[in-house]
Amino acid sequence: MSKSLTKLWLRGLRRLVAGQVDAIRSPKPRAAAKPARVKTTKSKLKPRTAAKATVAPGAAARPAARESRVRPRASAWARGKWARSYHSAPPTAGRFVNHMSYALYMPPKAGPESMPLVVMLHGCKQNADEFAQGTRINLLADRYGFAVLFPEQSKHDHAHRCWRWYDDAGSGGGEAASVVSLVNAVVEQHDLDAERVYVAGMSAGAGLAALLAVRYPHMFAAVGLHSGVVFGEARSAIGAMDVMRRGARSDPVALIDAAVDVRDYPGMPAIIVHGELDSVVTAANAAQLAKQFLRLNGFIDAAGNRRAGEAREEKHPDGVVTDYFKNSRRVVKTSIVRGLGHSWAGGDDTVAFHSSKGPDSAAVMWEFFKHQRRPSEAARGAYVA
Repeated sequence: MSKSLTKLWLRGLRRLVAGQVDAIRSPKPRAAAKPARVKTTKSKLKPRTAAKATVAPGAAARPAARESRVRPRASAWARGKWARSYHSAPPTAGRFVNHMSYALYMPPKAGPESMPLVVMLHGCKQNADEFAQGTRINLLADRYGFAVLFPEQSKHDHAHRCWRWYDDAGSGGGEAASVVSLVNAVVEQHDLDAERVYVAGMSAGAGLAALLAVRYPHMFAAVGLHSGVVFGEARSAIGAMDVMRRGARSDPVALIDAAVDVRDYPGMPAIIVHGELDSVVTAANAAQLAKQFLRLNGFIDAAGNRRAGEAREEKHPDGVVTDYFKNSRRVVKTSIVRGLGHSWAGGDDTVAFHSSKGPDSAAVMWEFFKHQRRPSEAARGAYVA
């Protein structure tokens, strides 16, 4: 081979080897392309910045932004104090040590008068922080001057944090008694108004709220039930699932008459909110609950016939609202929210089991609660340690 051909061959070989080496080395910078990850992270931050702008004064909040107005903690955006603690309640059956965790929100006190208290009972798979975030009730507490108490079910008592509202004679009754003990302690410790204590709940929390309203009527001035289950039909977890899906097979008025002596019952104003498309707790439960509380307030007789008062129904774009008045006083209010499933209406839909659809349920409930008051003699008797 001539020298010139040899040189050409060597040059080509060098180029070939160099190309193979470059091919082997080229994946390294691609594998180490960390700047691409940084860009992805930055792009995730952009919607959050935009979301904050949507809640600026005068700007309309858009659900597409998916940004919570009250995160990162339950009392953010509010001016008061958010505290977490636990209460040592009296022993119950099978529980000699009975600690109940809770959160308490105290807004800035505007005057010398004692503040009302709203007790909020979360649903399954929720905790106190999420319920406060989803309902935004702390913001209302700032505006109207009431304290908010969030009892919290323990995962040790139920894996999904469900209140056992259906077990009146057992664990559910024990949970109700623990909440009563907690309310007593909080009212006394913070000098709250014992005549204006209200209880509200969502789903399983509504079940426990109904149990508290029925068993401890002298403690609460009114009850709010969102996505709640008819009272008195279920006696077990399996029975509870059936009632949630179908409603009560028995007459709801007969169920409430079997649970309490209506003649001695002091009455209990109730507001009932339910989604028309709720597939977890069918809306039939709302109609049956309404009958039960109409009976407890002396609006209907044992046969379900009206004995006093009047009903006013109004249809709105959000759904159907019915108010029941007795002696010119609203005693029961129902709101069936159009297009709503098993979620808290008018809440923060970045939090599970809350939806932006419908009216603001927390505001609607407070508007109902603020006109109710338990007579002072009954309230003082209920808060004796």
